[in-house]
Amino acid sequence: MNAHAYPIELAFPDIAAHERSDTGIPYLNTFDSGIAGPHVMINALTHGNEVCGAIVVDALLRAKLRPRRGKLTLSFANVDAYARFDPSRPDAARFVDQDFNRVWTAQTLDNAALDSSELRRARAMRPVIDTVDLLLDLHSMHEKSKPLIVAGPLDKGIALAQTLGTPATVICDEGHPEGRRMRDYEGFGDPHSVKNALLIECGQHSEAGAVAVARDVTARFLVLSGVIGEEDVPPGWIMPLPDEMLIVRVTEPVVATSLDFRFADHYTGLEVFPDAGSVIGWSDGQAVRTPYPDCMLVMPSLRQLRPGVTVVRLGRIERRIARHSEQ
Repeated sequence: MNAHAYPIELAFPDIAAHERSDTGIPYLNTFDSGIAGPHVMINALTHGNEVCGAIVVDALLRAKLRPRRGKLTLSFANVDAYARFDPSRPDAARFVDQDFNRVWTAQTLDNAALDSSELRRARAMRPVIDTVDLLLDLHSMHEKSKPLIVAGPLDKGIALAQTLGTPATVICDEGHPEGRRMRDYEGFGDPHSVKNALLIECGQHSEAGAVAVARDVTARFLVLSGVIGEEDVPPGWIMPLPDEMLIVRVTEPVVATSLDFRFADHYTGLEVFPDAGSVIGWSDGQAVRTPYPDCMLVMPSLRQLRPGVTVVRLGRIERRIARHSEQ
């Protein structure tokens, strides 16, 4: 796996000006139009080293974007991890104590015996998140890969991803054995709830192109929800739609059982193996093979390698959706 540091092409915004808010929750600002409509949340910094979302949320707050109807919440999640960012050790700022995106069950959040920097922040944000109808969670990736949508396992997530229209690859999955993601929390992960969420992996953490993707999906998500109009979108944020979308169903995670895991090649994501039984790596000396033809690797990375961590997910291509490029 690529162990070198990618060049940092982005300037990290100073978000201190956004600490105070009328919600009483630091770095979480909610604006109410006073007109009936959905409560839409754009979230950044679920991981402290994923800066593209922070750049977008910072820009919207500085532009004083306000909803025309419904409510709009603009938030920075793991600000403690973000404050620790060191360009010489960029992956160390992913979290402080534990992955913020693995704590999102009521059982975990209600368990007073559990404590961490991330749990305290999640518990502080929870009352607002409990009222959100549509969540867009902006992420980036360890390795330089094409952007993708993580739509969750439910049909409603896939439908929302298709309507959003970009990025081109839609990943349908159950999440991680380590714990539940925010995008799967409560109503977002309930097939009977009208609440919905998407997680967007905008590109590699440090690349400038990830910001362009984050701007595009944020603008489209806000317009799609109806909380703003197209005329409210900052100039240049919306990009052309891809000609085709690919729906990929994750069938299984590959989880490290020890530090003895290595890949067979330098994989960065979305590689497709035509033959079943292709060796993609070794775990504790045992070959890890693709279980079926045309198997896709989803977000392979060893940068957070430890027992229990998902190092790659295996995906089956379910369908292709052709469309014409449009604004």
